[in-house]
Amino acid sequence: MGMQARTIAVIDDDLRVLESLINLLASCGYKAEGYCSAEEFLESGGLQKSCCVITDVEMRQMSGLGLLHHINSTASSLPVVIITGKPSEKSESFYLEKGAIGF
Repeated sequence: MGMQARTIAVIDDDLRVLESLINLLASCGYKAEGYCSAEEFLESGGLQKSCCVITDVEMRQMSGLGLLHHINSTASSLPVVIITGKPSEKSESFYLEKGAIGF
């Protein structure tokens, strides 16, 4: 039996951004799976089947930063990239210090 392909999880509550990122990753040859919330990602078992997470900072319930904290608290080495369309006072260095691999 072959090894199951791992996916890049894309989490964003803006459907247009979510679909665009999935399409971009697919055009580069990656398998990507989209989730509309951090909760959906966690409840679906996405944490176990993903090789990387790309997540928006601001979402309705659990934020991208909250998801990053959750992933780090599980002692997972899963890389997390934080994205945002709304710049704030928090800089790239803030998210990298929190454990993200990119911003």
